[in-house]
Amino acid sequence: MNAWKFLIAASVLLAGLLPGAHAQLLIGQTVGVSGSAAATVKESMGGAQLYFDAVNARGGVNGQKIEVLTLDDKFDPKLTLSNARTLIVDKGVLALFMTRGTPHTVGIIPLLDEFGVPLVGPSTGAMVLHEPVKRNIFNVRAPYQREVKKAITHLATLGVQRIGVVHVDDTFGADALAGALAGFKDNKLDALFVEKFDRAQPDFSTLAPSVAKQNPQAVLIFGTGSAVVDGIKAMRAAGVTGQIVTLSNNASGGFVKALGSASRGVVVTQVFPSERAVTFPLVREATALAQQAKVELTPAMVEGYTNAKVLVEGLRRAGPNPTRASLHNALETFKKFDLGGLTLSYTAEDHSGLDFSDLSIIGPDGYFRR
Repeated sequence: MNAWKFLIAASVLLAGLLPGAHAQLLIGQTVGVSGSAAATVKESMGGAQLYFDAVNARGGVNGQKIEVLTLDDKFDPKLTLSNARTLIVDKGVLALFMTRGTPHTVGIIPLLDEFGVPLVGPSTGAMVLHEPVKRNIFNVRAPYQREVKKAITHLATLGVQRIGVVHVDDTFGADALAGALAGFKDNKLDALFVEKFDRAQPDFSTLAPSVAKQNPQAVLIFGTGSAVVDGIKAMRAAGVTGQIVTLSNNASGGFVKALGSASRGVVVTQVFPSERAVTFPLVREATALAQQAKVELTPAMVEGYTNAKVLVEGLRRAGPNPTRASLHNALETFKKFDLGGLTLSYTAEDHSGLDFSDLSIIGPDGYFRR
């Protein structure tokens, strides 16, 4: 059984068969195991589980083993909030881990603050989670706006000027759009167009032909998983021939597989080193564990693995029998903590995490190339 399937199976067992069970170190996760983000979610969960399994095999943290109780929120912000309350109030988890989605994560901030629960490694780069600092959110990945600006600067350097934006109509889309507008301004460009689509029921039947008529040299599409897949396919079918760019939240093997032949040449921004960049000790570690588990490492798995390392180090520093408060305080002691070629620092005034960003392009073989 591969890593992410094991995690889901274990989570279902904990949530369904043993409702009163508590791990020695019980961590909660509400995330879209099903829904539009499922492919990337499963890979990031699998990457995290590689590290948790390795830690537990060595005896755990301070003699206590980690268990992650995952509840499926189907990528629905309302269910995210309900699940978070169940995990925090009913299950008594020490911390939440690796939520996914901007409105989903923003929506649980009041609950985190009410109960003093740290959330480590949310899989969203929304600026609202970085500035001003959110007391109980410990970001690991860089902000989306940094990714967007890097992509636009790269396109401008290549002489690409007719750049349009297609974004999901929610807080994630608005955040990425703000980054794009700043990137255009930095490069003395204007957006060729800005189009948006509904998060719950994306429909590209009229949007894609409208985009094609404007003959863009490049299109930035901000959204999640299956919606972006459908949008790219629709734009290509409508005759859009320009460069397609999307963000790191879609950096998964499942995303490439879903795109099929339309994946070739799509640029995907990245916020972690390449899964083949073995010059990074972080990647070497993850690669060795993935090989043992007989799974292929992907960018999303690298993110999950990195987030798990941050959480485990926080638990280690919190000492035996950690509490929510001691874990929070321990995380704020990180000063250039070496994750394996990447360093991470937190203070009471800064929970921003890493500043790494890069660009990749999907090759004809389906791999992300840097």
